[in-house]
Amino acid sequence: MYPNLDAEMSRKKITQFDLIGLLDKNSSTISLKITGKRDWKLPECKKIRKSFFPELSLDYLFKTKEEIEQESKYED
Repeated sequence: MYPNLDAEMSRKKITQFDLIGLLDKNSSTISLKITGKRDWKLPECKKIRKSFFPELSLDYLFKTKEEIEQESKYED
């Protein structure tokens, strides 16, 4: 799961259908990628960022839930 991507999509009202159209993928593929069950390809990540979130970094957008939890352990 990619909580930052999910949160930013919610803020900008971007749906999975928007990603489907942008990336020309089917809904099940996008769903698997958003839930972390299938990996994103770097060109897909770059296209999403450029099209919808140019102000945000790839590292931020595609940080996994596990990475965020690991970072918070080190901050405490």
